[in-house]
Amino acid sequence: MPYLYQDSKPRPAAHPGGARATHSSGKGYEELKRECLHKGVLFEDSDFPACNSSLFFSENPPIPFVWKRPGDIVKDPKFILGGATRTDICQGDLGDCWLLAAIASLTLNEKTLARVVPLDQNFGPNYAGIFHFQFWQHNEWLDVVIDDRLPTFKGRLVFLHSAELNEFWSALLEKAYAKLNGSYESLKGGSTIEAMEDFTGGIGEMYDVKAAPDNFCEILEKALKRCSMVGCSIDTSSAAESEARTPFGLVKGHAYSVTGIEEVSYRGRQVQLIRIRNPWGQVEWNGPWSDNSPEWRSVSPSEQRRLSQAAQDDGEFWMKFEDFKVHFDKVEICNLTPDALEDSTAHKWEVTIHQGSWVRGATAGGCRNFLETFWTNPQIKLHLTEKDDGQDDCTFIAALMQKGRRKLKKLGAEMLTIGYSIYESPGRDGHLGKDFFRYHPSKARSKTYINLREVSHRFKLPPGDYILIPTTFEPHQEADFCLRIFSEKKAITEDLDENVAIDLPEPLHPTPNPQETEEEKQFRALFEQISGKDMEISAEELEYVLNTVLKKTKNIKFKNLSLISCRNIISLMDTSGNGKLEFSEFKVFWEKMKKWISIFLQFDFDKSGSMSSYELRGALKAAGYQLNNYLLQLIVLRYSDEQFQIEFDDFLNCLIRLENASRVFQALSAKNKEFINLNIGE
Repeated sequence: MPYLYQDSKPRPAAHPGGARATHSSGKGYEELKRECLHKGVLFEDSDFPACNSSLFFSENPPIPFVWKRPGDIVKDPKFILGGATRTDICQGDLGDCWLLAAIASLTLNEKTLARVVPLDQNFGPNYAGIFHFQFWQHNEWLDVVIDDRLPTFKGRLVFLHSAELNEFWSALLEKAYAKLNGSYESLKGGSTIEAMEDFTGGIGEMYDVKAAPDNFCEILEKALKRCSMVGCSIDTSSAAESEARTPFGLVKGHAYSVTGIEEVSYRGRQVQLIRIRNPWGQVEWNGPWSDNSPEWRSVSPSEQRRLSQAAQDDGEFWMKFEDFKVHFDKVEICNLTPDALEDSTAHKWEVTIHQGSWVRGATAGGCRNFLETFWTNPQIKLHLTEKDDGQDDCTFIAALMQKGRRKLKKLGAEMLTIGYSIYESPGRDGHLGKDFFRYHPSKARSKTYINLREVSHRFKLPPGDYILIPTTFEPHQEADFCLRIFSEKKAITEDLDENVAIDLPEPLHPTPNPQETEEEKQFRALFEQISGKDMEISAEELEYVLNTVLKKTKNIKFKNLSLISCRNIISLMDTSGNGKLEFSEFKVFWEKMKKWISIFLQFDFDKSGSMSSYELRGALKAAGYQLNNYLLQLIVLRYSDEQFQIEFDDFLNCLIRLENASRVFQALSAKNKEFINLNIGE
């Protein structure tokens, strides 16, 4: 279950320069390599051994694979031969074409490629059988080291390989990515944008060209100005159509890159053009505005030079934007974070990131269809203050990513169906309750709930404050998540569940009262009967007293209080330190007890004698405690049962421990304040 503590405060995008070493030894690539060179051995990665468990988790290998180093496969292995190009990427016997398409896109961006694939690696001097690659994972860059043993069959690589048989960078990159995700089998099935994000730290968007927004051209133009990776493709209706050429020279099911958008003056009017690149380096569009089309004769030579227009069979071509929308079906944009861009690049995105968890019984409330628990999901406040240049609205992309699900495949985990809703903020701080969502519709939402690693959508909203609710579709489903906000102008975000606050009434002190209430008279008689003249009772005796009284209370259906609860009560109320409870101390506690019973009954909606753990946040707030999600999740794990129910005895123990903790905190705060005052006085 989740999940390690995660600070949910907004944070900036991670920088690849500080990639974290991931090897279990705690050592980085350079140190591991030096050790191997010093010992005169080739590196063997114990974290990803050359065995079947690194290949498959659900089956045995269909053929007897043999792990070999490149030097055992060919005589003169090279890391990169003649530059990293698309011809270095040939698919093997693994269903990871989505990864291969992303690697092909990676070769088009030299700076991004050099980050993922450090180019100072080779099989020459100082070769030690160790290589490393860098990947982005949930706002953190990781440095993944591997040995160079690769799965082979009859002396040939089984999975990804280069067309040049002695070039190995692409096969080693695939192995590092398989290690990152747990096994080669974990790479079966995925979307190209997923790997593009892991190579760049960017945020993905997918568009159906035929249903694209009216400002689609503007979106693409801004993406290119930000150096985003933009790809496009034509759908196929069957496997037989894959790589089939259309009469206009386009290839179906093939990944193209978008490299430019410009306006050109043509016969007295402006025409919007888009530049497309076929990574094959040949086979081009042959319709209007293609390399040798007559339209260029009506464009001045200076305009042609500005557009770098040349009639060459180089795979790059211009076409009218309207024709692009007719002939292409899908566009994928990977928007890069500021650290991925050159310092001189204008129009950088502003980025904020939140980490969080959905935990059963506490913060896994499901979508709006499940109103009773929807409000318990994490809530992030978004302040949009600056309008887009020349616009009345604020543009931002919200991307919700579920973390680590591919790596958990071997444990039977699948991608959860996720999405989010956005509400206008009511103008008050703190976690919004059930009634707010009962009576207020959402202002915007993710386009769909879907079982992809990430759900993203672009929005244009007026300046103001909004509440974003990330959720799974079904309640009670657990996962860690990462929420990223890319905005055109600076946007401020805050986690509404981050603050911890205590608002308790002043401690009650017994005051002499010549006229005892009827209730106090009954307690005094019971005390005298059990304790004797000293009027002090032990935990065992307190258990009898409280359960005797509670059984006579008609509106309470909960079970007996436990001995542990009574010991905790004495630890809370015992001022003399003798391990017993005096009658005066009991009277103070009983006033607390009545308040806590009232709160419990208020949140025991079905009057069953137990309370839903999803209501615990509200119950604790009524008792004076505002907890962040992390503390709430821990308490739910400790005190709720398998049906997410909390008995009164557990609720009582929870409140007693919180009050004890608050007293310690207040005492420490007072001492610190006294210490500060003393130092100031000096």
